[in-house]
Amino acid sequence: MFDSDGLVEEIRSRNDIVSVIGSYIRLQKKGSNYMGLCPFHNEKTPSFSVSGPKQMYHCFGCGVGGDVFDFVMKYESFTFPEAMKALAERAGIKLPEQELSEETKRQSDLKGRLLEINKQAAKYFYYQLVSARGKTAYEYLLRRGLSEDTVKQFGLGFSNPYSDDLYKYLKGLGYGDDLLKQSGLVTIDEQRGGMDKFWNRVMFPIMDINHRVVGFGGRVMGDAQPKYLNSPETLLFDKSRNLYGLNFARASRKQYLLICEGYMDVIALHQAGFTNAVAALGTAFTAFHAKLIKRYVNEVVLTFDSDGAGTQAALRAIPILKEAGLTVKVINMKPYKDPDEFIKALGAEEYQKRIDGAKNSFFFEIDVLQTKYEMSDPEQKTRFFHETARKLVTFGEELERNFYIDAVAGTYQIDVEQLRRLVNRLGNQATLGMGEQKEVKSGSTKVREAPEGGIGTSQKLMLTWLTEDPTLFDKIKGVIGPEDFTEGIYHEVAALVFDQYEKEHTVIPTKIIDRFQDEEEKSEVTALFFAEIRGEMDGAARDKALSDTVRRLKEHSLDKQSQKAVEVNDMELLTRIFQEQKELKNKRFTFDS
Repeated sequence: MFDSDGLVEEIRSRNDIVSVIGSYIRLQKKGSNYMGLCPFHNEKTPSFSVSGPKQMYHCFGCGVGGDVFDFVMKYESFTFPEAMKALAERAGIKLPEQELSEETKRQSDLKGRLLEINKQAAKYFYYQLVSARGKTAYEYLLRRGLSEDTVKQFGLGFSNPYSDDLYKYLKGLGYGDDLLKQSGLVTIDEQRGGMDKFWNRVMFPIMDINHRVVGFGGRVMGDAQPKYLNSPETLLFDKSRNLYGLNFARASRKQYLLICEGYMDVIALHQAGFTNAVAALGTAFTAFHAKLIKRYVNEVVLTFDSDGAGTQAALRAIPILKEAGLTVKVINMKPYKDPDEFIKALGAEEYQKRIDGAKNSFFFEIDVLQTKYEMSDPEQKTRFFHETARKLVTFGEELERNFYIDAVAGTYQIDVEQLRRLVNRLGNQATLGMGEQKEVKSGSTKVREAPEGGIGTSQKLMLTWLTEDPTLFDKIKGVIGPEDFTEGIYHEVAALVFDQYEKEHTVIPTKIIDRFQDEEEKSEVTALFFAEIRGEMDGAARDKALSDTVRRLKEHSLDKQSQKAVEVNDMELLTRIFQEQKELKNKRFTFDS
């Protein structure tokens, strides 16, 4: 939308990140940075660091990070253009008029008109609910335990038992048939004229994260079918990409979301104080739902119906949610069917206990699997453990896999070593003939391998020091270059840092971050400029730390180069590397000013 680098940089420079973030959360100066409680995950000890000189933030707890645009986008759930507008307005900068194509203008105008129609329809449905016509529907909601305040908060309404009631109202406001048809609220028939999509139903406005009505759900008053009906797909509404209640839940700032099956469960939970509840809109969970949730939390708790259909819905949702990188737990609501029924019977305090005791999704899956086998039959018991072992194989981390093996063996009373051998055997069969993968996927985002252990820390420290003190570039010239940083994101960032210094004789970390589009990558890059140095260091201590870091980086780099030289049998290169290694042992580095 705004493609001027100069404009982006002007807005960024006119919005001091400490001031902007300080308007959202309480910050306290600690050394050269400011610290506060992270707004993106629950914590009691501040781990959220904001750097004024670097104009960046980084949380050492959950790993999020970026510049002022990234913070506003994540906190407010804004798109980049929306964050640009908000920050430009804050700084008193007038944005240029956007040049739009005729088609883009038409689509934008159409969306605006459809939002107007939905807003008018929501107002009309609410008016009908609180009028004499809606008495039966209003009493139904009160019988379901909803308060008047809750009805208002969620904008609940009623569609009259007449097939063209809303159509006539909207026509009276001046909206044409073609526009009304595109809203999904009416159908146009040449013989019968305009017909309402919803009638004789309690109405649930469906809002996007900015509280704009994008669609509706309706629960029939009577025995008609279907019992629940949603708006059709429109320019505004795609049920596979929207979650009911997310506009409220995203502001709860809790570290997890409660995922329900229906409107009434969400509303009942919010009324009971569980303001982090959401639900899919009459459809199975999709990858889009999971990605949307991942923008706000890292953990979800499934609170689906306790019947067979609810169990199957949970089993379908679990792998989708886990693929997006979410931790998943499952609540046991028995003997009650759903959250609404549970809370009415036992109250919010007992429901919180069920949340606290929610089962790890893997053990939930194993418990459900176990019900398919007769455990007193040796043959069926063996088949059960084979199925369980196949699930255990999917854990790529050996330590985590062993923890689960121990837990399963203890729960189902099987010898742990026998189970471990079975898992290893099945794992070997599954990987037979497969080469090592250099990249793994988490959802649709590639996770690049990063250096591990001390060398990763050293590279991170060096990048942090270079951005804080650009005079170091001249001092390490001829010794350390971008080629000495390990492959992957460390090398990519180092190349950008050295290139920027060569061209501009300074390093602006925010410009480096701008080169990365993915949110996880941005956070990872930001962390490279926030290496923690334990304790206070005087000049001599700093000089020694820098010297040790440079030596460690170069030694590691030369080791990697020698391995490659051996692989390609390049004896000339190998001789040169050996000479460099010998010289490095006797070399002294000094970085005192």
